[in-house]
Amino acid sequence: EKMYEFLGRNQRYPDAEADAGIQGKVYIEFVVARDGRISEVRTKRGVSPGLDKEAERLIRMMPPWTPGQLDGKAVNCRFVLPVKFALH
Repeated sequence: EKMYEFLGRNQRYPDAEADAGIQGKVYIEFVVARDGRISEVRTKRGVSPGLDKEAERLIRMMPPWTPGQLDGKAVNCRFVLPVKFALH
């Protein structure tokens, strides 16, 4: 819930996509490292160059996460997160 609040607060709709009425979900793949930092950010399924770039920017600026645990030890975890872009 807090993550989606963060994304909503920091999302900037690219002008070109807004003018063209382009919207949709960009699926971003990334890794949460053992120390909680976000790395290996890439677009898994995009909508347009501008929205894809903005979604990657948002994921890269997220604060550190609590890392995943396996047998009580922190481990790297790969995620795919949809970032929704909708014109109101």
